[in-house]
Amino acid sequence: MIVEAGAAETVGSRIDPRPVLIVTGLVQEARIAAGPGMIVICSSSDPQQLRELLATLDPTTFRGVISFGVAGGLDPSLKSGDVVVATEVMSGDTRFLAASALNEEMIASAALKRRRIVRGGLAGVEEVIAAKACKAALRSMTGAAAVDMESHIAAAYAAKAGIPFAALRVISDPAHRALPELAKSAVKPNGDIDLRKVLRGIARNPRTLRALVSTGIDFNRALRSLRSCRGFLLGNEVLMPVEDVLITAKAA
Repeated sequence: MIVEAGAAETVGSRIDPRPVLIVTGLVQEARIAAGPGMIVICSSSDPQQLRELLATLDPTTFRGVISFGVAGGLDPSLKSGDVVVATEVMSGDTRFLAASALNEEMIASAALKRRRIVRGGLAGVEEVIAAKACKAALRSMTGAAAVDMESHIAAAYAAKAGIPFAALRVISDPAHRALPELAKSAVKPNGDIDLRKVLRGIARNPRTLRALVSTGIDFNRALRSLRSCRGFLLGNEVLMPVEDVLITAKAA
């Protein structure tokens, strides 16, 4: 899915007419991000689909890439609705430095209703990390604050093109909460939620209802915070170039 809008943005005293590419995983995230000066793509939480979609786009038509959406929590101190502005994205032995320059004044002025905004690493994965033990293991291995399935792909695309990359992700399922299996499999190819599949799953196993309700509450809280963060996209605050965009071959 591509949502397109082509207004120019002001950068310092220059006007760069190229839009920013916003990479999301779910249609709800894409709807929040869509607006003037942005082209928004939605992967439907399918890494291969995202790679194929990016391959159809000319990177020279964008002035930067931002990964924007929800994420799974790895840092146990983070709650649903808390915001992670990425300092780097880790995927296997590769690290991508994020071009983030949010300063303390911007963070303090964000109206997020007591939600925290932290700087931290993101772990990029190819499959949903659902179990609490798996989240803890990934946290121990990477030190990342959160995990998602789009940021590492978006970062690789930006690095190859030599354009700035940033990522802003809001915690949906915290580190202490396991993501129900039904929630993992209920995303439609267009990135929306398959409510019929959810209801069928509950009918087959009513015990999943409590976990799904908790997951839904967390997800809605995350979306509210994400809406509050949209102003960062409008002002370029999360898309400031850094000298080194990509670091590969992490020391063993």
